[in-house]
Amino acid sequence: MKRSLGLVLLTLIAARPVLGQSAAADSATAGVMMVGVTVADLDRSIEFFTRVLDFEKVADTELAGGDIERLVGVFGSRIRVARLRLGGETLELTQYLAPEGRPIPPGSRSNDRSFQHIAIVVRDMDQAYARLRGAKVRFGSTGPQALPASNPNAGGIRAFYFKDPDGHNLEVIWFPAGKGDPRWQGTTPRLFLGIDHTAIVVGSTEASLRFYRDLLGFKVAGASRNYGTEQAHLNNVEGASLRITGLRLQAGPGVELLEYLTPVDGRPVPADLTPADVIHWHTVIWNRSAEAVNLLAASGVPLVSRGATRLADPSLGYRGGVMVKDPDGHAVLLVEP
Repeated sequence: MKRSLGLVLLTLIAARPVLGQSAAADSATAGVMMVGVTVADLDRSIEFFTRVLDFEKVADTELAGGDIERLVGVFGSRIRVARLRLGGETLELTQYLAPEGRPIPPGSRSNDRSFQHIAIVVRDMDQAYARLRGAKVRFGSTGPQALPASNPNAGGIRAFYFKDPDGHNLEVIWFPAGKGDPRWQGTTPRLFLGIDHTAIVVGSTEASLRFYRDLLGFKVAGASRNYGTEQAHLNNVEGASLRITGLRLQAGPGVELLEYLTPVDGRPVPADLTPADVIHWHTVIWNRSAEAVNLLAASGVPLVSRGATRLADPSLGYRGGVMVKDPDGHAVLLVEP
């Protein structure tokens, strides 16, 4: 019998860490519902994503109260949240009207453990780059990079990192025939097609796999070792050599693990990071039952939320959930639709 969020909360309080759990959560986890990010000025961000990147705003709501404080783990929260669609995927933008969080730390780099972005698929990289240049975006890469044919899994893919008005890293990516999800190969007049994945920097691929694969039920969809001048100039990190592992659930964007083999001087996620801080991202996972939450709790996964939460207002698109941290401090929000 499916248990309520209230009973899940009792499990979270009473659970003892256990070892040896495997992908029992697989059947409980349906897909990545959306990717969320905190912004400083929601109107400015909506303008950027809709005007420059062709997202469509589908919801805009303001929320406060004890259930919101409990969900995000931030006392006194009043949030304004907008959901934007591109193709079949959703981006959730959140502005904390109170309390105001901190901006992205100066000097942040692509190999910092706090790095996260969304990869936006484009029909034509040259046209997309021209659009971005016309919008005077800040660069993350030195320019669009074509990964070499010597990399059999990623060769021919073109990509470019740039930044939104807050300084969040974003990526546009183009897949040649035979690479990426086949749905990105269709004929369409649209320039920006959808979100392929969200990428996160991790300290250990094995530790992240124990969390995303063994606890949450993700499947490994692909892997590659990326290095060389093209990869270094894409990330704008000299000498970058990465182990990249692509993960997928049954539906929604993937999660891509980026482990820097060199250099290894990236900064960890700030220990005092909260969802109100503009550096915050979270991946929203549609959870069919309480069992995935119970498994996480029993495995000693740290909470961001103050416990599993039932929401009085369903305007966020889900009835309740709980936010947790992965091994590197990236936030994952498990929700009940």
